[in-house]
Amino acid sequence: MADKPAPKPGHFLPGGEGAQGADSTESKPAVAAPLAAPTPRLGGEAPPTPPQLSGSRIDSKRLSGTRLGPPPPDDPAAAAYRAVFHPEPIPFVPKKRSKALVAAVVVAALLIVGGGVAFAAKVLTSYDDFVANPMGSPSVRPSDGATTEPTRKVTPDADVLTKNPLYTAGKLPVVKCQEPAYRPTSKENVRSYYQALIACMDKVWEPIVTKAGFEFRSPRLIVFDEGQETACGVQKEVSSYCPDEQGGSVTMPWQDLMDHYPTHKALARADMAQSLGFVYGAHLQNLTGIFDASDNLRDTAANPAGQLEQDRRRALQSNCFSAAFFGAAKASFPLRGELLRQWTSLIQHGGDENTKEKVRDHGSAKSLTLWMNRGFASTDPATCNTFVAAPAQVS
Repeated sequence: MADKPAPKPGHFLPGGEGAQGADSTESKPAVAAPLAAPTPRLGGEAPPTPPQLSGSRIDSKRLSGTRLGPPPPDDPAAAAYRAVFHPEPIPFVPKKRSKALVAAVVVAALLIVGGGVAFAAKVLTSYDDFVANPMGSPSVRPSDGATTEPTRKVTPDADVLTKNPLYTAGKLPVVKCQEPAYRPTSKENVRSYYQALIACMDKVWEPIVTKAGFEFRSPRLIVFDEGQETACGVQKEVSSYCPDEQGGSVTMPWQDLMDHYPTHKALARADMAQSLGFVYGAHLQNLTGIFDASDNLRDTAANPAGQLEQDRRRALQSNCFSAAFFGAAKASFPLRGELLRQWTSLIQHGGDENTKEKVRDHGSAKSLTLWMNRGFASTDPATCNTFVAAPAQVS
């Protein structure tokens, strides 16, 4: 709502802007003055002069005649005249004060003055301290039971990455998780495939995440059209993960899969499984604080090379978590034959050096193969601690 203009001078006076002349015979209509006492109209007729009160003044005129002055001494009214016009003065008699009372008054005065001086000195000292250090903390003493220390300790980002409780939660249990039977021939089929695989990954990872002391939440699935804006921004046929307000979203493409499936069926199937495994690994990092801690250390890297190394450590760990799941499900998920060959080809050609942009943010093919083999063979999150690995292993 727009602010109302400020009232002009005299706005709230009855009659509006200014007064009319005293001799005006017609006044302007009065303007209401909210919450104001009644005010006479400006320019109206003056109220009549109050009448003089007769008999209220003592007069020296005699009631019986016209002679002026005081009555003669033998007149009965002389005494009354003297009482009114020449009264006898009242003598001043000083009162005696008790010495004890005077001493008490003096002591009380000294105490008041002394206390005021002490208070003023204290206030002036505090003022001088504030002027000398205006950004200093106020010297307020905490109340009983209060403390100025943090109520709980915060784990440093480096410890979140290198000493995360997820690494000591144990191996993933063997799980019966078959490859979803949905084939990428439509958007609905792609969505159903990812929903089924996420449900199986949840079943494996939830007890591990909970045992590590973290709250588990299943990621939100978004299957997007090319160019669609999602929680991770405008999508361009690349699977991605974002730790949004929903607890984490995996955003997955579908159109390229449908285009390639008729001629490259095994490759399309391997791509679906591997892509979802990678972004689900990022979701695990979000649940356990690794995602944010890695971002924080990246922000304090000394140079762009240090930032890219932090990116590679996080991406390689995410792939390692993915491989650990498929290692736990290897008895039921058919990674063999042509499907296994296409899976291996994706890893060998998935390094940064084989991308068009060649940005070194996900790891080389050599590093990717190293960490995925570790996760698949061990099925243990502890083997995926890329944040303590030598730089050569996260190249």
